[in-house]
Amino acid sequence: MAIIETKNIHGGYGGMNILNGVNMSIEQGEVGVIIGANGAGKSTSLKAIFGLLNVTEGAIELNGENITNQAPHLLVEMGMAFVPQEKNVFVSMTVEENLEMGAFLRKDNFKSTLDSVYHYFPDLKDKRYQPAGELSGGQRQMVAMGRALMIEPKVLLLDEPTAGLSPLYMNEIFDRVVAINKEGVGILMVEQNAKQALAIAHKGFVLAAGRNRFTDTGENLLNDPEVAKSFLGG
Repeated sequence: MAIIETKNIHGGYGGMNILNGVNMSIEQGEVGVIIGANGAGKSTSLKAIFGLLNVTEGAIELNGENITNQAPHLLVEMGMAFVPQEKNVFVSMTVEENLEMGAFLRKDNFKSTLDSVYHYFPDLKDKRYQPAGELSGGQRQMVAMGRALMIEPKVLLLDEPTAGLSPLYMNEIFDRVVAINKEGVGILMVEQNAKQALAIAHKGFVLAAGRNRFTDTGENLLNDPEVAKSFLGG
């Protein structure tokens, strides 16, 4: 069974549709990558899944349960975490305070989860008492991802996690995505660095004008001449 599935979803802003029938599904433990040109509906698809955008047609399911237009805080309780592209850390709070904020729904002792986050992101342990606003862009992204992991999600949505990062941090983030996924977390991510993202993807979804243009394995999409020409820079 798919952990996340969108079925012909439509939706947008102010009465204007951006999504015109998007179909995606990933199984538990898979990485799915959404690519496409600007305005194709990539980030909008993630926002629709996380209840930040009204879906006017179609359905979204989490483990077979209909979650269409469900409130975000309820989706968090169901095991879904979302890391937006921007404004994704509390800049005046320390790294550790940011991470602890991610566990706000938990009633148990979450120290083992905190230790796990520091295992994924050793940089953060070294800077745990430093304000997040003083960190580099790559380190802030690690804080945002780490905070999302504090709820021990079943599925993690990432919107442009490597946007604006140096090649070093970009590679580090992709490595962490693979490591987190190997622990059984399903990941659905939007990425501009399409080649690198498809290289780690079990499934890829190429959107154009709010619809699926191509859907296949990451490997097959990388080797598809038409995808390469139109979406991967040749």
